[in-house]
Amino acid sequence: MKKTTILILLFNIITFAQSTELTLLESLRLGLKNSKELKIAKSKIIKAEAMETEVASSMFPQISLNAAYRRLSDVHPFQLKLPMFPKPVTIQETILDNYSISASVQQPLFTGFKLSSLKSAAAFNKKAETVMLNKEEINKAEEIQKAFWHLYNAEAIVNLIKENLNSLEHHLKDTENFLKNGLVTKNDLLKLKVELSNIKLKLLEAKNKRKLAKTMFNKVLGLPLSKNTKIKVDKIIVDTLKINYAKLKEEALKNRSELKWVSLKIKALDEKETAALSDWYPQLFAFGNFYYSKPNQRYLPVENKFNDSWDVGIALKWNLWTWGKTSAKSQQAEEDKFQAEEKLKLLQEAVQLDVYNNYLKLLSAKEKINLSKLQIESAAENYRITKEKYEQQLATSTELIDAETSLLNAKTKLITSQVEYKLGKAALDKATGKRTIKFEVQ
Repeated sequence: MKKTTILILLFNIITFAQSTELTLLESLRLGLKNSKELKIAKSKIIKAEAMETEVASSMFPQISLNAAYRRLSDVHPFQLKLPMFPKPVTIQETILDNYSISASVQQPLFTGFKLSSLKSAAAFNKKAETVMLNKEEINKAEEIQKAFWHLYNAEAIVNLIKENLNSLEHHLKDTENFLKNGLVTKNDLLKLKVELSNIKLKLLEAKNKRKLAKTMFNKVLGLPLSKNTKIKVDKIIVDTLKINYAKLKEEALKNRSELKWVSLKIKALDEKETAALSDWYPQLFAFGNFYYSKPNQRYLPVENKFNDSWDVGIALKWNLWTWGKTSAKSQQAEEDKFQAEEKLKLLQEAVQLDVYNNYLKLLSAKEKINLSKLQIESAAENYRITKEKYEQQLATSTELIDAETSLLNAKTKLITSQVEYKLGKAALDKATGKRTIKFEVQ
């Protein structure tokens, strides 16, 4: 039993220690599944559904049950003095213990359109919260993509610096051999050693940035911060299709969840405005009551025992004068609606600006990728020529270091430009309110 327990513990430790390799799509699914923001958004939908049910329940018969017991103070019984009787005649004895049980039913018949309007408003609010869930999904997806590509960028830079470090170590060995044969000066060797130290320092900084990026990635995915999570990227593909700003703007105005949310809120406020006017109308209710009391006042003479009785009827209530209360409520609802309509206009302008800003950033990122590729081609050729010259003692170690540094910088710029493009694509997708990456929320 002990051996089995130890084996199970070791297996769990090894399994936990193993790194998790995730693609972008897998990261999206995992991050959305664990997202606290989405759980809050879903909770808001459930709350809105409950509010709609609460309002709708007021349209149906309301049934209540009441029970009471009262102990009355002792008073003289009801007596009459008759001429033919020497003593007063007791008509009604005093009953000190009173018990009552009653059941009531009330059905609203007409409330000045108040209940129907409030029900419609609650339905619009529920739709608005559903729309906001979609917004939170898109926002979370962009956040996950940012963390994913920042981690990719950090890992790629670490790998590039490692390549550069290996190359410099190889040059250092060659230079040491050249120095033994008197082909280079000690100064050339020292320059390479200094550059090697600088690259090692860069590698240390890059690894620290990678650790931080991995921690942020784990946080966004809802994983333990120290988990050794790895990502998998086959190839970064840059779209060659032309980006049409007019079409993007049209899609954003049609798809953005914020715009849909405010539009639904305006409809809800319109219904609330109608509900605020309901006090101008009479309120009509049907009701019925059943009583089971001891004593029951409907029975004469009153007896100290339980008897039942009932009544039904129609009640009318009309507030004829409320000192401007109804007008004030109506004005408040009207101003709330006006503010929401103006907010929608401001939001439409902000959405268009957001789309245009991210559109320009994406175009810039695409151009940076093309320029970075040219810089790599130029830097690689320059490094090749300088390396050959150095091996033939036609170039100094300083020239070799400069050529190596230029190539490293060009490769780094390409990686950074590709990541900027991916981030810009995610930001533009968010700005237009669409999902180019089809992810599932479980």
